[in-house]
Amino acid sequence: MLALKRVVTVAVMVYLLLALLFLLLPAVRTTVADLGSGTSPTENERNFFYVLAFIGVIVMALQLIVENIDSSVLRRTVSKQDGKINELKATLYDTHQRVAPTPLGTPTATPTGPAVAYPTAAEAAAREQRQPEGPPATPPSF
Repeated sequence: MLALKRVVTVAVMVYLLLALLFLLLPAVRTTVADLGSGTSPTENERNFFYVLAFIGVIVMALQLIVENIDSSVLRRTVSKQDGKINELKATLYDTHQRVAPTPLGTPTATPTGPAVAYPTAAEAAAREQRQPEGPPATPPSF
């Protein structure tokens, strides 16, 4: 799909460049318009612009269709992936919710307290009493 999208985009860009060339340079427009039938120059240019507009409509419609198809394919892919992610989350949640049955009276392996032990006020006071209040002792010199 990406290759088709790129090919159509390149075709649109080439068409736009050629259309600008024909519109901005009257000599090129007249030369290309005279390649057709041998009618008057005014009718040749009018027919040339009709053909140019018709080709432009076809190319732009093709661009629009390819962009819409690509967008819908991308949305469908994203929704499938979201569904898969939700299924995996549900499976993970279910495996975490299952607890192995333990006999009554047996402690479970789940911790009941916090993971980090903080000192209580009594422990902090006891630590302060153990430290000497004077200046620190000087190391011996040899």
